[in-house]
Amino acid sequence: MADPADRTTDPSHDAIVVLGAAVLADGRPSQALARRVRGGAAHFHAGAAPWLVLSGGAVGHATPEAVVMADLARGLGVPAAALVLEDRSRNTYENALNTRAIAAARGWRRLLVVTDSFHLPRALYIFRKIGMEAQGRAVAGRGGEGRGPWLAAALREGPAFVKSAVLFRLRPTPPL
Repeated sequence: MADPADRTTDPSHDAIVVLGAAVLADGRPSQALARRVRGGAAHFHAGAAPWLVLSGGAVGHATPEAVVMADLARGLGVPAAALVLEDRSRNTYENALNTRAIAAARGWRRLLVVTDSFHLPRALYIFRKIGMEAQGRAVAGRGGEGRGPWLAAALREGPAFVKSAVLFRLRPTPPL
């Protein structure tokens, strides 16, 4: 099979990183997870990068988010050979740390982080604080979610951002 890196002559990023979200009790993706994967796949098909990193471990469900995301991405036409699964992270900080290790091993520098609009500022803050060259793209809308769950997640981000900033002040970033 051809190397996914050969599919475009001048991608603007080395890889697209899609951050995970909940997997439902029955193993189906939450609307947030599906929305994020659709956004990442769209950027992949537009030629933004030759690789799609799906980042998310088993949080609240036995199946890692990355595994569910990979099924979705393949269904959206992303070749399996272009998928890189990061299936150990349990939060945004671990998404970034584990992705940093993958990027270092593959020689990637430029990442495009894809997540919800309310999550993107904190995600980029974390990726950049640990030394990643990251840009971001927010996925569109709420994807059919009701206002309540989406608003609750958005309101959670303010305190979560403060917590991230405090944690970076209290502990150094682990080396690669």
